[in-house]
Amino acid sequence: MSTLILGFLTSLIISFIATPYVKNLAVKVGAVDTPNQRKVHTRIMPRMGGLAIYIGYLVAFFLFVPHTSMSEMLGIFIGSTIVMVVGMLDDKYQLSPKWKLLGQLVATAIVVIPFGLKIGVVNLPYSGSIDFSSGWLVWLAIPITMFWIVGVTNAVNLIDGLDGLSAGVSAIAAGTMGVMALLMDDYKVSAYCFVLLGAILGFLYFNFHPARLFMGDTGSLFLGFNLAALSIMGFKEALFVSFIIPIVVLGVPLWDTFFAIVRRIVNKKPISSPDKGHLHHCLLNMGLSHRSTVLTIYSISIFFGTMAILLTKTTKWTTIIVMVALLIVIHLGTEIVGLVSRRHRPLINAYRRIKIKQTEQQRRTN
Repeated sequence: MSTLILGFLTSLIISFIATPYVKNLAVKVGAVDTPNQRKVHTRIMPRMGGLAIYIGYLVAFFLFVPHTSMSEMLGIFIGSTIVMVVGMLDDKYQLSPKWKLLGQLVATAIVVIPFGLKIGVVNLPYSGSIDFSSGWLVWLAIPITMFWIVGVTNAVNLIDGLDGLSAGVSAIAAGTMGVMALLMDDYKVSAYCFVLLGAILGFLYFNFHPARLFMGDTGSLFLGFNLAALSIMGFKEALFVSFIIPIVVLGVPLWDTFFAIVRRIVNKKPISSPDKGHLHHCLLNMGLSHRSTVLTIYSISIFFGTMAILLTKTTKWTTIIVMVALLIVIHLGTEIVGLVSRRHRPLINAYRRIKIKQTEQQRRTN
């Protein structure tokens, strides 16, 4: 436990000290974010702040995280370093989406193929399990794992729209996975998560509203990649419904990304087209302040994290009931804030129709 605390404090302090220097470097090299119609900030801001997170993480990783040559843990480090460099290049030169995706695929292929990080056994409720670690399913595990890592990486990148939002949500996810790894006696994953958590919090002091710099793609791609890879490493051999837990832990970015895709399909727009319909935009449109919006999404993330921890201790039937309830709550929340559109609200509209019919029946009765 003392090693976990030391790793956390080391990454936090180094990240905190490094952030002002990274800010000056970003300004010097021209890695700045200019306002436009899709962004919330109104002045030029230095980005590439994720480099400070990486520096704190880098030092603490080699000091406190157990790893050996060709281990999965070292593979995650190498892969996350590659996506961090891709993010730095994007913050400076504004890479096209295809080059960013190529960099993510290369990083993911490295951690999956030579270092062997792949999904293992997926336990299905009352339907047995699917073992992706043997037979021909081994080859299916590779594309599924790569799809998950690239998908989560971009999901975390997409929620980076307000001061401290992506960093805070990532910190909550990393802390949740760290606690869950401790409960499962997985010291390696726990140590990695707490090192990552410390590095994020050291930077978040400068990134929370009003931010002094943004972490940019340097930080969001780096954090997304780490969270995706850790979710596989931490839960691939668990004896619970293993495909559910990582989804719940990363609930906010996955929720926002999924309904962003639905929104663009409903509105007949390209899936990759940017817009101002993300969760944080919707909350701002409802009248919440910048800080209140971020704190609201933090609260939602903490709720998801708490539910993920509780799900590891429940029976299969309870897990199914809780997941159905969560899906209903998510869908209602989506309709209330207008995450898809103000018109596309099937549950709310159905409820209103029922109320109207009840009112008409009462009038006829009276």
